Parts: sequence; C-alpha cells; structure tokens
Amino acid sequence: MSLPLLLGCLWVVAATVVAFLPMRRQYAPGIALLIAAPALIVWIGFTHGMWIAVAGLAAFVSMFRNPLRYLWRRAKGERPELPKEFRK
Repeated sequence: MSLPLLLGCLWVVAATVVAFLPMRRQYAPGIALLIAAPALIVWIGFTHGMWIAVAGLAAFVSMFRNPLRYLWRRAKGERPELPKEFRK
C-alpha cells in the first residue's frame, strides 16, 4: 500500500475516533482533519489517479457535510446558528 493511501486510512480512523468524542471536544481535532484532508486528497490523486481522488473527495464531503455547510453559509455572509453544544 502506498504512503498516501496509508495516511488516508489513518485519517479515516482519526476522523472516526474524533466523531466518538463529546461535541465540545470535537472542534480542535475536527478543524485539523478538515485542513489536512484537501492536501491528502490531492496527494492521493497525483499518486493513484483522478477517480480515486474523486472517491476520496466524496467520502470527505460525506463525513464533513455539516461543518462544510456551516462554512459555506458563513462565506456567503449568512449567520447560521451553531448547535447548542457550541453556544456559551
């Protein structure tokens, strides 16, 4: 197995572990995973081809759909409401 695919598998395991954490503890590791994913997907794409990268992108968007939706709405200038677990 190539290094990018091995790191991709470790990324998936880390994302699963973060999902089991309480909501308040998911924020910091979730942001780190969110930032690391595009670089990892591009690396996998260069190594194994575009279709593998597209499959990785689909999996990434599926796992991070709510944070990506929130960031998209913020980028458009809307004020989406945070879940009650994140409100002070």
